[in-house]
Amino acid sequence: MRQLKFTFYIINLLIAGLYFISCEQNKVVPKQINDTINVETTPDQLSWDNEVLFVDSSYTKAKLTAKKAMVFQKRMQTILEGGLYVEFYSRYTKKRMSYLTADKAEIDDRTKNMLARGNVVVFSDSSNTKVETQLLHWNNKTQMFYSSEFVKVTSPKEIIQGYGFESDQDLTNYKIFRVSGERR
Repeated sequence: MRQLKFTFYIINLLIAGLYFISCEQNKVVPKQINDTINVETTPDQLSWDNEVLFVDSSYTKAKLTAKKAMVFQKRMQTILEGGLYVEFYSRYTKKRMSYLTADKAEIDDRTKNMLARGNVVVFSDSSNTKVETQLLHWNNKTQMFYSSEFVKVTSPKEIIQGYGFESDQDLTNYKIFRVSGERR
């Protein structure tokens, strides 16, 4: 009888061991999923093929088109990507004064200041002047362009290059800092 109890005890022990071993091998551990959304990198609004008019009373100041727009409300910023085209209009003649193209731009939604990046070109219709750079700021309050980066200005009279730039929106009154260039 003692032998039978011992055998029964061993069999139960083996069964329990096999059960625990099989449970260990089949144990599924779920992956930790982080469902929190990062409000700094996730836009509140996203749109494609955008056209925006900037109007003050009955005066259209500018028309902007961009392939993709992302609005971040918490940081009060709009990012435009996929090519940017902005036309600036004269308050008095209502005609286009100049236009800007760039790869992308960041707009401060509080001030409406813009930072254009990548293959930035501004062309003035009235002065036939073209500015090329990789980084250009637009100050909405002063209606001025400026950059601390390398710029190239091509006009009917001259080609000027340098680091640092400041100009009105129709490129008739501009300054280049640390300049080099040639007269035509």
